[in-house]
Amino acid sequence: MAGVSFRGVSKAFGSVVAVDDVSYDIHDGEFVCLLGPSGCGKTTTLRLIAGLEQPTGGTIHIGDADVTMVAPKGRDIGMVFQDYALYPHMTISENIAYPLKVRGISKEDRAKRAAEVAAHLQIGNLLERRPGQISGGQQQRTSVARAVVHKPQVFLFDEPLSNLDAKLRLEARGFLKHLQQELGVTAVYVTHDQAEAMALADRIAVMDGGRIVQMAPPLEVYHRPATTFVANFLGSPPMNLLPVTIERTATHTRFVAPTFSIDADEWSGRLKDRVEHGEEVFLGVRPEHLGVGREGDPWTMKGELYAVEPLGPETLVTLSVGDALATLRIFGDEPPEVEGTVHATIDRANLRLFRSSGERIELG
Repeated sequence: MAGVSFRGVSKAFGSVVAVDDVSYDIHDGEFVCLLGPSGCGKTTTLRLIAGLEQPTGGTIHIGDADVTMVAPKGRDIGMVFQDYALYPHMTISENIAYPLKVRGISKEDRAKRAAEVAAHLQIGNLLERRPGQISGGQQQRTSVARAVVHKPQVFLFDEPLSNLDAKLRLEARGFLKHLQQELGVTAVYVTHDQAEAMALADRIAVMDGGRIVQMAPPLEVYHRPATTFVANFLGSPPMNLLPVTIERTATHTRFVAPTFSIDADEWSGRLKDRVEHGEEVFLGVRPEHLGVGREGDPWTMKGELYAVEPLGPETLVTLSVGDALATLRIFGDEPPEVEGTVHATIDRANLRLFRSSGERIELG
């Protein structure tokens, strides 16, 4: 087992920079998810670790070894691809054992090891079948078994659950988390699915435009997003971002929007030297940190009812607040009785402020 280190790594395809001066450390035994939209550089980053792409600049280490220019077979990694990449003419046993075959392991030992791993992953009864004769979930486990069979230092997963239906995705997610914890192997997992990243990762690296914009434990990324991009990308529904103007005097502070004004005097000390009078910022608050209140309540914003979506154990209430929309997540079986103008109270302990340029404002 080993960690992974990037130092100033870049990768360009002609004039397109897919990975832009990225540096980070993945610790031995850690499960890290690379999360971001299509084209953000996450798959290219994974392929750089695997050796399937060579960096334009920078260095890559696996453990103590500099593998920047080392071929994939010399990196001791196991990779699970999005389409599983199983050989259709081989049996499941032969597919699982293939990494051992290219390493010169005897046929008898290959078969024995493949049977052990398959039994562990509950596909031991499928060894004589071929990929076309088994289900998508079984193909996914076969692909994982092939990655595990030679006991690599690092697992690499390239959106391995994207081809499964919703039920199988949930089952496979739990299976992968359990397997990685049981084996204690370093894992790097690429996904655009925030729920997968939150459920699986020890840390999430959110990527945008070839850069890592935040790398932290899932709950920190969720509750303290570093930028408005992260706030918008993580969460379903995402964090509400409401534009307001700071009004400050020597003794008073207010957040002013077209449809509401919040007395924030208690924040005056926290905002000192961090924002200017007249500065435009975003109030960021998760839907579960907004509640239905009354006119005159402190820390309340006013909006017009836009939509009510009952979802069973919770209801999403969306308000039109000036030119923005704000969503409240109300827990409980019964949808709240709301209509017309709605006053929403803000849990100020969970309020975040962002500059107009997108960076979170650190509060004192």
